[in-house]
Amino acid sequence: MSETFTYFDGNRIVMISVFDLFKVGIGPSSSHTVGPMVAAHRFVALVNETLGLGRVGRIKTELFGSLAWTAKGHGTETAILLGLSGYLPAEVDPDQVEAIISSITRNGSLELGGVRAIPFSLEDDLLANKKELMKRHSNALRFTAYGAEGAMLLEKAYYSIGGGFVVTDEEEAAGGAGGLSLPYPFTTVAELLALCKSTGKNFAQIQRDNERVTHDDTEINARLDRIRDVMFACIDRGCRQEGILPGGLKVKRRAKSIAAQLEAAKGDNRRPAHEIMDYVSLYAIAVNEENAAGGRVVTAPTNGAAGIIPAVLRYAKEFCPEYSLEASRDFLLTAAAVGSLIKQNASISGAEVGCQGEVGSASAMAAGGLCALLGGTPEQVENAAEIALEHHLGMTCDPIGGLVQIPCIERNAFGANKAIVAASLSLRGDGTHRVSLDEVIETMRQTGIDMLVKYKETAQGGLAVNVADC
Repeated sequence: MSETFTYFDGNRIVMISVFDLFKVGIGPSSSHTVGPMVAAHRFVALVNETLGLGRVGRIKTELFGSLAWTAKGHGTETAILLGLSGYLPAEVDPDQVEAIISSITRNGSLELGGVRAIPFSLEDDLLANKKELMKRHSNALRFTAYGAEGAMLLEKAYYSIGGGFVVTDEEEAAGGAGGLSLPYPFTTVAELLALCKSTGKNFAQIQRDNERVTHDDTEINARLDRIRDVMFACIDRGCRQEGILPGGLKVKRRAKSIAAQLEAAKGDNRRPAHEIMDYVSLYAIAVNEENAAGGRVVTAPTNGAAGIIPAVLRYAKEFCPEYSLEASRDFLLTAAAVGSLIKQNASISGAEVGCQGEVGSASAMAAGGLCALLGGTPEQVENAAEIALEHHLGMTCDPIGGLVQIPCIERNAFGANKAIVAASLSLRGDGTHRVSLDEVIETMRQTGIDMLVKYKETAQGGLAVNVADC
């Protein structure tokens, strides 16, 4: 489980840690893969703590909402089997997943918590409830442990609320790390900008000072470097792979071919000015192809939008002289400050607000991070994030076949390029602008409320129903 915190002041969230927004995991989905795996792992831990694993004869899982509708395409079934078997997203080897799942299905049993074999059947023990919705969040799971004689021993519901975040009703009622006092709590962009003005600090410095409540600088830097390195490794691996993505849509990987074309063009005397955009698109596509294939990625802030922030950060490394090791850390801290406010006041969950909450949020975070890296003031950083998010408002989540492939992969490429444009535009101004980021976040929240459920990650609307999935 996470060693990081969501900080509460009473009942208000006042900051979400950078290490909660950026989690190392596996594809294809943070809400449908990472979250359910964590939930299953937590339930096993709860059973062990309260009952002991020796009393368990069987565990059944019931999926609700978009988890039920898109379980196969988003790897939810696989994630639950892995979590029940004792694996966590940051630790499981993606190259071993297929063998682990094959063993479970072949033997009709799994190693509960990695220590004790119990019977397991996909047909009987993992149920998709497509008729009922849980009130707290549409992405809900309910686990039930039974004794050897069939008596129910323990039942628990979890909610996968986007970005790999998992909560229970009890946890929400109790709040988070409420006993810890932050030096610079903020709940709105206006409050964050006011803190910057009164202290002379920027977004990254405010976020770092708050992170220091639970992590020292050595740990903060090491973990930020780990996040960046996993992001870049994902790009590099994605650029080397070829073949067809799993799931039945027969989507061909393109990153290796695009990378080869760009490499071959380096010797040309005449190269188009837009070539840099092709590199940005390449980086995003490489990550999202890896995500679609179940590879190692960073939720940024979700898996469906996992290619945008790595692509923009890699662009900075390859093309911007302002890039440095320290600048990459400030990029991520700035992005986290923006993402924290979006999550607090709207949502990063496609199941709640559509793709505006995933690709839109990631683009805003990347725009703010890049603007900061290029020397932007806090006002310019806010403007950059606002521009990026404003121009993703209303975007639906309509994955064909319930897979994070079409339109998700290309959508990440556009989100990354939009982020760079937003940062550039903001740097051409002085930070003064008509529409605030707070107003855009609130608009996204309201738009998500008004959006029909079928356009929120269910694969029941939009492209998902108007394009054949085979």
